[in-house]
Amino acid sequence: MDILCSKANGILTIEFNRPERKNAITAVMYQAMADALIDGENDAAVRAVLFIGKPEIFTAGNDLEDFLKNSGPVEGAPAAERSVYQFMRALAGTTKPVVAAVSGAAVGIGTTLLMHCDLVYAADNAKFALPFAQLGLCPEFGSSMLFPMIAGYPRAAEKLLLGEPFLAQEALQMGLVSKVLPLDELVPYAARQAAKLVALPAASIRTTKALMKRGRNEAIAATIDVENERFGAMLLEGEAKEAFTAFFEKRKPDFSKFA
Repeated sequence: MDILCSKANGILTIEFNRPERKNAITAVMYQAMADALIDGENDAAVRAVLFIGKPEIFTAGNDLEDFLKNSGPVEGAPAAERSVYQFMRALAGTTKPVVAAVSGAAVGIGTTLLMHCDLVYAADNAKFALPFAQLGLCPEFGSSMLFPMIAGYPRAAEKLLLGEPFLAQEALQMGLVSKVLPLDELVPYAARQAAKLVALPAASIRTTKALMKRGRNEAIAATIDVENERFGAMLLEGEAKEAFTAFFEKRKPDFSKFA
């Protein structure tokens, strides 16, 4: 299974389990995570959610070949029907606290999803990247709004416009993660934090989370809709086609012919 889901002691654990492909996410994987989150939201025994990857990799983001076949815009098909949209909607909408433990690379949506989590912890080998502009695309799933809110506009602009990777300590300074730990301490620490949430009054945790997000959920939803429209259109344009072609041909893309 490329996504491992388990419930124990009030914690729903969702684990990326495709290390041979750098935990690159397929449509099937998105659907599995969406289903797990929806199930966890409806299960009173689940009081916290924990995302983990492998020690060497959190996720390389979308499996590009699968994404172009199964997750991209389909003429006549509403965006909400796509599994990636269902996953992000479930993640953004869950009332349960969400903890993430990041080791290795978290690329593209691997970083975007962290902005919708409540507690994010990183190993000292963690590396983050939002390379949408490099692929001829734009930010996704609220990151164009959330990242400037988290990091401030200048830092968010540098990471979103240039798409260059940044390390755990810089992510900590920007406020994207709460704490940086040695690799061997990461998952045990995140699991203990999730266990603390489980032990607290569930209604208080849900209410506190809802209050902190009060007033921004509608704005995020509207931003996601705009991003999705722009992202889908740009995916069909020349710059994105050149970026993806260059990726598969293992060469540097040439954007000089585009205005």
